Amino acid sequence: MSAVGLDEPPGVAAAAAADEDAEAASAADSISVAEEEPGGMELVTDGSNGMHQPTVNLDITDAAISQEIQPDVAPGVNGTRPKDAPCIVLPHQNDYVSHIALDIGGSLIKLIYFSMDDHADAAAAAEGSNGPRHPTRGGKLHFVKFETAKVHECIAFIEAKGLHLSRDGSGGKMRVKATGGGAYKFAELFKERLGLIIEGEDEMACMVEGCNFLLNAVRHEAFQYENGQMKFVDLPSAEHYPYLLVSIGSGVSMVRVDGENKFTRVSGTNIGGGTFWGLCKLLTGMDNFDDILSLSSLGDNSNVDMLVGDIYGGRDYTGIGLSANTIASSFGKIINQNKDLEEYNPADMVQSLCRMISYNIGQLAYLNAKRYNLSRIFFGGFFIRGHPYTMETISFAIRFWSKGEMAAMFLRHEGFLGAVGAFMKVQALQGPRDRDARKVRARFVERFSMGAPVMGGEVRGPAITGLPDKISWVEKFVEVGRPASEAAKREHERALEQQRRTTAPTDVSDALAAAAAAAAQRQQQRINFHVGVLHYTPSSEPFPLLDDAVEYNPSTIDINGDPAEMAYWIGILQDQIPQVVEKAAVSEGGTAEAQRRAAACGKALDLHLTRLREKPGAYGQLGLADLFELREECLREFGFQDVYRKDKERENGAALEVLPDLLTELDALAPPQRLLALVQGVLAANIFDWGAKACVDLYQSATILEMYREARTRLSQRPWRVDDFDAFAEVWFSKSQLDSDGQGKVVSPYQRAIMFVDNAGADVVLGMIPFARELLRMGAEVVLVANSLPAINDVTVAELRSVVAKAAEACPIIRAARDAAVAAEAANHGRIPPVPGSGELTPPAGEESGPSGSNGGEAGGTSWRQQRQLCGHRRRSPSQRGRRQKGMFGESYPSPWRDPRLFIAASGHGSPCLDLRRLSSEVADAAAGTDLVVIEGMGRAIHTNYYTRLQCDTLKLAMIKNKHLAQSLFRGDVYDCVCRFDEGMDT
Repeated sequence: MSAVGLDEPPGVAAAAAADEDAEAASAADSISVAEEEPGGMELVTDGSNGMHQPTVNLDITDAAISQEIQPDVAPGVNGTRPKDAPCIVLPHQNDYVSHIALDIGGSLIKLIYFSMDDHADAAAAAEGSNGPRHPTRGGKLHFVKFETAKVHECIAFIEAKGLHLSRDGSGGKMRVKATGGGAYKFAELFKERLGLIIEGEDEMACMVEGCNFLLNAVRHEAFQYENGQMKFVDLPSAEHYPYLLVSIGSGVSMVRVDGENKFTRVSGTNIGGGTFWGLCKLLTGMDNFDDILSLSSLGDNSNVDMLVGDIYGGRDYTGIGLSANTIASSFGKIINQNKDLEEYNPADMVQSLCRMISYNIGQLAYLNAKRYNLSRIFFGGFFIRGHPYTMETISFAIRFWSKGEMAAMFLRHEGFLGAVGAFMKVQALQGPRDRDARKVRARFVERFSMGAPVMGGEVRGPAITGLPDKISWVEKFVEVGRPASEAAKREHERALEQQRRTTAPTDVSDALAAAAAAAAQRQQQRINFHVGVLHYTPSSEPFPLLDDAVEYNPSTIDINGDPAEMAYWIGILQDQIPQVVEKAAVSEGGTAEAQRRAAACGKALDLHLTRLREKPGAYGQLGLADLFELREECLREFGFQDVYRKDKERENGAALEVLPDLLTELDALAPPQRLLALVQGVLAANIFDWGAKACVDLYQSATILEMYREARTRLSQRPWRVDDFDAFAEVWFSKSQLDSDGQGKVVSPYQRAIMFVDNAGADVVLGMIPFARELLRMGAEVVLVANSLPAINDVTVAELRSVVAKAAEACPIIRAARDAAVAAEAANHGRIPPVPGSGELTPPAGEESGPSGSNGGEAGGTSWRQQRQLCGHRRRSPSQRGRRQKGMFGESYPSPWRDPRLFIAASGHGSPCLDLRRLSSEVADAAAGTDLVVIEGMGRAIHTNYYTRLQCDTLKLAMIKNKHLAQSLFRGDVYDCVCRFDEGMDT
């Protein structure tokens, strides 16, 4: 990339290559640019508007036209085959390895690879998806880095993981996208060792595309750093355009980014990271960039810089608003000092250089942002590398020059921008439906593997290819790595303290020795972000009924803004580790292998939590829900799919035995008393929670039914700690006609209710199912939503289907509603249809939307357009292709809209909490026409979403099982009940 910008003075053109990435520059003397392989990507630039679009060059060597008839082309009506254009054969064209990409710099190799979910189809079947809206399978995007000097370790990693092979596992010559100077230097090595043909991509184009993707996909990707504190910025998706991207490599490039594939380099300077590095080497003799940056934080630049106070007798220059400690001249104080170079503290000189270059880059960035009316400035590049002092200096410069109107922003994945951009050239994870920026972000979530607390994206040692390797790694690290790390940290702190006391050492070697000690543990001097695995779920969407999806934050308690809260909840999770380890081992028979896996899982979780306690920002900005899900992800990572499965099966069976008697008891009550009993039942049944210590203690002394009866008799009696029952009851009976005794005609004020259920056992069977049944009796539709994956003793969608099927055997109302729902989904291509009259049905994949649709002209068939018209009336739907729909027990059921329907949907979650920013498309479909949402449980309704407002009415029901939480929110106590009702914002 050229370093010549709009604002460079004459003569700077000779430094056109100065803004290359410093990693590539450090190895420039040994790089030879090889001839580009056929099939390389060519960047076409429209100079008038800065539009950049990649085009693929094809290898047409020995190309030939084939006249063969393609065997997969079906004959036409008259038996002849269509006269398609002849096929062009490219014998030398190679396939792309679309699941990996590389950024090979002079110091580091960044590798991006995508692992597709192997069990996506099985999961979809478990969730009951008959016709997936998103045929694309999800997967995980991994971020890995290696030292370029150890390129053979990178090659070994790729080979061990099989990343150089095609999807079907075959070898042969495959192409892979790469950027950076090393893409040329190591091309032959990758070809010889792995059979990969490296195809170079433009660095700037990749950097911009990678930045755009990460800002769109990763929440809290951007952060500010001032006064030693990180402040993560939740930029609304796609609302960060336009912005200025400042890449500080050897030189500096400043790029204005206006949108996807729309960018223009507007300026730059030849004074950048290379300048800093070179001058530091001359002044100190040090040549390791990280060591130099670490040293910069230990110095005092006022020993060499001339300050305003030095000129004005220690006073401010108030006339023009300059404080006494403002730098008037970098290195200016040296002019009047008669000292040799060896007499100056290297740390002072390095800090002065760091400030001089950072301040100038900051000023240029501000001036360009001002010139092009850009309010956001993002900084990245080799010069930053997560060093706090560098970020602090740049941030100060932007604040100073903009008079506080702008703030510098940095990126957690800044070292991976180029690799991500190269990856997106082949494997774009955003389809046509992803043009809605909120949906893009809903489909990505960052999770942290067991290596995150210590690796931060770096790979050390051989590739981990299976669970046994992972367990061994954890065991060795805990026994050897942590004590060594703690000892090194103590030695590092001792060296830092000695350096602080030495302002001007008599022997320069003393200062360099201190710098070497700092370098030995330079990770302590850097914000070593734990880059996680980016999980991609193409079927996730934001909940359509959120009142303000942009400002929505599920967390009720801000653990990031309150260190005491963060410490408390981390302590709670750490205290639970022994119980989690024991349950995990028992869930798989208590074998020696299961105990070893469980122990490794507990150690890995403890490492995560300990690291979070020390440096919370290293994981980005995690909310309380993320902390709880970290535990579940750890269990899944070590092969424990459902730790509480046996407990849930036992509790479901016990609760189902008494369900008929409970329903009979409820039916004998008048409607007002029945509603109160139903809400009391939900609150009482919510006591069953293996994630709360207070409840675990109760399990030791009582059976499930004894606990339920006690809770219903004593704990769920009004008044509750939060009691909106009367307001809810008023709306509930607003369309009913009841006499003074509460008898009469009962009509539901709601047409569809979505109910997010919590725990298995009595919670769902004796609490939520009777509540849902009452809504069905009144004429409303119900959608029960449960977790897709297990979390503690929360009921999963597969378990919920089984439980409801058993409940239907005892209750005709539930049975008829499930029959109607099954038939309706079958008539709507396996998807939950909207409430009749509330919206349109979407044409399924592969079905045309016009008059010539694939089913539109078939006798007896029903096109999606006809179904949409029927959706506005409660009338009998024509049977599809003359076949009658089948109920859940196999009965013929002619009308999917004759009776209220009871649907069951998967949330797309595997957490005890609820994040409405990302739910399954199944739940998003069900939101059409929904006018009541019920959220139950402490995790879903209290830890998260307590203050959330929706467009429709919302009822939140929970029993508090944590005294600290009760006191923090309500000044309450353990076992307090919450019944919160919020009318919809659109009502």
